[in-house]
Amino acid sequence: MTAPVCTSASNAATAKAPARAAARTQTFPYPSFSSYVKARQPVLLRTARSLTANPSDAEDLLQTALTKTYVAWERIEDHRAVDGYVRRALLNTRTSQWRKRKVDEFACDELPEPELVPGGDDPAERQALHDAMWRAIMKLPARQRAMVVLRYYEDLSEAQTAEVLGVSVGTVKSAVSRALGKLREDPELVFVR
Repeated sequence: MTAPVCTSASNAATAKAPARAAARTQTFPYPSFSSYVKARQPVLLRTARSLTANPSDAEDLLQTALTKTYVAWERIEDHRAVDGYVRRALLNTRTSQWRKRKVDEFACDELPEPELVPGGDDPAERQALHDAMWRAIMKLPARQRAMVVLRYYEDLSEAQTAEVLGVSVGTVKSAVSRALGKLREDPELVFVR
C-alpha cells in the first residue's frame, strides 16, 4: 500500500503552469474562424440544405449560424468540436425560424363564405336532381335506358357497351344520342340547364 503524497500549493501551482502554457500554445485544427469557415463551409451548407426546402434559405440559415458561432468563438474550448456547435446552432436557428413563421390570417368583419350555386353542395338539391334524373331515365325505352346506364353510370366505353348488349358500336352511338336528346327535352330536367 502506498501512502498519499501531499504537495504544497506553491508546488502544485508551478506544476500546473507549464501544462496551461502548453495548452495555450497547442495548435488547433482551425487556428482562426475564417480558416474554419473556408474548410468546412461545403459540409455545413449541405447540413443547412437538409434543414430547408430552398437553397437560398439554406445559405441564410448557415450565415446566421456562423454569425452565432463567431460571437462564441473565444468561448469554445475545444475547436475540434466546432462542427457540433455549428450544427446545433443550425438546428436551433431553424427551429426558431419555424416557430416565428408568418401566419397569413386576417381578421375581417364578414366571413368569406362561397356563394351557393344551384345544384352545388346542398344535399337536398343534389338528391332532388338525382331523383329527377332517374325519373327521366325510367321514361326511356328499355334498350336506350340500358345503354345510357352502361355508358354513363357504369362508365363503360362504347365498344364495351356494345359487347355487353351484343350490338354494334354504331347502334350504341345512335341509341345513346337519341336517349340524350330525349333527356334534354324532359320538362323535369329544365331547371338543371
